[in-house]
Amino acid sequence: MESVAEAMARLTALAGSGTVSTLTASFVEAGFELALVGGPVRDAFLGRELTDLDFATNATPDQILNIVGPISATTWDIGRDFGTIGAVVRGEQVEITTYRSDTYDRESRKPIVAFGKRIEDDLLRRDFTVNAMALSLPDLSLVDPSGGFNDLVAKRLRTPGTPEQSFADDPLRMMRAARFVAQLQFTLAPGVVTAMTALADSISMISAERVRDEFIKLIDAPDPIPGIRTLVATGIMDLVFPEIPVLIREHDEHGRHKDVYEHSLMVLTKSIALETQRLPDSSPDTIGRLAALLHDIGKPSTRSFDNSKIVTFYGHDVAGARLAKKRLQALRFDNDTIARVCNLIRLHLRFFGYSEGAWTDSAVRRYVRDAGEELERLHILVRSDVTTRNDRKLALMDVAYSDLEARIAEIREREEIDSIRPDLDGDQIMSILDVLPGRVVGEARAFLMELRLDEGPLGAEEAEKRLRTWAEGRELS
Repeated sequence: MESVAEAMARLTALAGSGTVSTLTASFVEAGFELALVGGPVRDAFLGRELTDLDFATNATPDQILNIVGPISATTWDIGRDFGTIGAVVRGEQVEITTYRSDTYDRESRKPIVAFGKRIEDDLLRRDFTVNAMALSLPDLSLVDPSGGFNDLVAKRLRTPGTPEQSFADDPLRMMRAARFVAQLQFTLAPGVVTAMTALADSISMISAERVRDEFIKLIDAPDPIPGIRTLVATGIMDLVFPEIPVLIREHDEHGRHKDVYEHSLMVLTKSIALETQRLPDSSPDTIGRLAALLHDIGKPSTRSFDNSKIVTFYGHDVAGARLAKKRLQALRFDNDTIARVCNLIRLHLRFFGYSEGAWTDSAVRRYVRDAGEELERLHILVRSDVTTRNDRKLALMDVAYSDLEARIAEIREREEIDSIRPDLDGDQIMSILDVLPGRVVGEARAFLMELRLDEGPLGAEEAEKRLRTWAEGRELS
């Protein structure tokens, strides 16, 4: 938390920047109010980077366009029905919105847009008090009608009005509350928790796309665990990812953890640490984090007991991939993300056979081939999945996986392991066998691929020899 003086100094510097000062002068000259609102004001006090310049004004959308037209490189009015005009001013993208005093249609959950005249009324309709502050321009006075500054100091999340009213207006605000718990390390006011629990079912009224986007923001936080726990504790996760809270009742096969839920959170925490270490210049890895959180969701459906009455979860990798695909599709994740997450879940147990006995080069090649572009993510997931409290076992597993990575590097030096292909392509196969495109070409290519995985690069001459031997006595027409 920045001191008031430090925060105001940052806001003063921002107000004096080319973009903000240009906008301010234009609105003042036209006789209208202008204020910086929401996130930038909050983040100035939190010491966070100031991004996403959002402004509010008493000018109407048509008047906003008239004001910003002469000073902007481009404008857009895609949010015009909601009072929002976008523009690029002095190279920066900004949004300016007319003061609003909306009500909400409780059936459609969509706002009934009504423009207001006072910034205080506009701020009081926002989601949380810490987002309901504004910096009036050009006088640089802080407008804080609901005590947002005091809540920032207390690191407390509270709604401007009653939480029941706020969440009934837009149930997605409940997920946003969990996200702020993760992103800003805030605590929820007791009334907020009570309202979230009581209104949890209303999240089903929100479109899958909006729920998905909010969950991505949560899981991409530096520490998403408190936000995930909030969604589970309030019952909201039962509607968003019901496979996660079910894990609380499932114990892992070694009895190392309170439950598989706690293990999954631990894996996610470890994977984020490794992600930061191994991919330091990358943005948060949503795919890897989803795989870490969901990697064991197949355990409840595969729970069984062996002859010694020890609980087992055979096949939970395959079952988990199937469940993850269904859930991610329901949340409208894109097909590429779904495929990558599910492949990681499907492969996350493969390594544990390595620690039981040395793999052949063929097995290592297959591991790399099956992981494909997800190999680095798979490294992170598998290492994170080792959460034993036994230091000796932990060290042995680390040595074993380091050995596997070394083996991969060694084979990579000798051959093109990352893009394994048969030594002959389809055209060559058709020419050698004198066949047309069809079943035979596919079978021949599969045969050559198996050779490539088993023995490494053969070269075109040896591959042709093996192919001709394979084709002898086969019906090729």
